[in-house]
Amino acid sequence: MLLILGSSGYVGSALTRFLDSRGVAYRGLSRRDTRNYALENLDQIVRELRPDFLINAAGYTGKPNVDACELHRTECLSGNSVLPGVVRQVCEANNLAWGHISSGCIYSGARPDGSGFTEADPPNFDFRHNNCSFYSGCKALGEELLSGSSQTYIWRLRIPFNHQHSSRNYLSKLLSYDRLLDARNSVTDLDDFVRVCWECWQRQVPFGTYNITNPGSITTAEVVELIQQLLRPNKRFQFFESEQEFMRLAAKTPRSNCVLDTSKLLATGIEMLPVRAAIIRALENWSVN
Repeated sequence: MLLILGSSGYVGSALTRFLDSRGVAYRGLSRRDTRNYALENLDQIVRELRPDFLINAAGYTGKPNVDACELHRTECLSGNSVLPGVVRQVCEANNLAWGHISSGCIYSGARPDGSGFTEADPPNFDFRHNNCSFYSGCKALGEELLSGSSQTYIWRLRIPFNHQHSSRNYLSKLLSYDRLLDARNSVTDLDDFVRVCWECWQRQVPFGTYNITNPGSITTAEVVELIQQLLRPNKRFQFFESEQEFMRLAAKTPRSNCVLDTSKLLATGIEMLPVRAAIIRALENWSVN
């Protein structure tokens, strides 16, 4: 039986749908169940249920986007930095293997040679560099608290999307915004992501950190072109002239735009669709229900 924190969130819901489709037994826990994920209460639940594995899909992303984290810093720090440390203590005390869902937003840009950031690269979009959003800084701190932890997966996703319309879906956001910032990014098909997390545990791949994005990278303009070809041929998109204009007119905090390397994951034998193919699949199966 799996224990899932944050099972009602965007990622957690995709995870429970996947587990339901496989007939896998799980128990979802909310903040209410654990009295805001307090260490003593979470530890008691783990001791009582004796799960085989725990997944932490809880966190605070802010709505409608990470700008909200600048206004709700206590919630952001608690959900993205403190909670992973609490879960680590509970799991280590109970000798329980677990996975933490993190983010690649702790990076900005690409490596000096133009390649994607690997799991071994230290964050460059965090509080130590004083150039980040509060959200990204908190996510980096959360990973730092897990440094040296055993029997732990850290799964990083980036800019999630799939075929199902949602306010959290990258493709839905592109369709709703008046103007867009053209930037190159690694992105993650959400349904691919939860499958990969499951396969990591099922195949018993080595514990550690994994970048889980669809191989390759893509620009906003390239995604828009696919949207026009496959979904909204009459939709017209406008772009900001520069990141400086975007920050001046539309954002309250800097954004992470980055490319991640997925070689470590692919070396385990777990496959994901290349990024362009994954976006095409989502658009061809687009649903608003």
